[in-house]
Amino acid sequence: MAETSRGRVAGALVLIGLGVWFLAVQLSPVLRAWAFGGRTWPIQILAVAALFLLVGVVTLTPGWVIPASLLGGIGGLLYYQTLTGDWESWAYAWTLIPGFVGVGLLLFGLLRGLSRGPLTAAACLLALSAVLFAVFSAFLGGPRGLGQWWPVVLIVLGVVFLAQSLARRRPA
Repeated sequence: MAETSRGRVAGALVLIGLGVWFLAVQLSPVLRAWAFGGRTWPIQILAVAALFLLVGVVTLTPGWVIPASLLGGIGGLLYYQTLTGDWESWAYAWTLIPGFVGVGLLLFGLLRGLSRGPLTAAACLLALSAVLFAVFSAFLGGPRGLGQWWPVVLIVLGVVFLAQSLARRRPA
């Protein structure tokens, strides 16, 4: 099956899955109460992420894993914040979003056959996300213990970039 045809099948399956879910929510008062309940509503976002991931793997269209990981990461953050009431963590938790895309690119690269481009982009996004999370959470009340170590993260990142820069200058 051609890749464009698989992509269309994947899109159709996602639409059918979402339609079935929202129809079931409309028809079942119990399901509606659970889906839109006080602490369970982010599970819908996680379910959509799981649907994207499943469709991407089943139809062999690895591009679907990127939005799946983005939705799954955001859904996970929202679920954590809903359960704990820690909505202030959005001040620094948003820095994880590039990392979610990086995870998606990593999965994409693995499913596609370890091509260098997606894996390099994934590594860059994951590193960027980690540094941003460390810096912003240190200043904005994130997890304890990061506050004194964020300069070390910057130093290590600078050393890595310097090493990469020097390695590229050498003649082939």
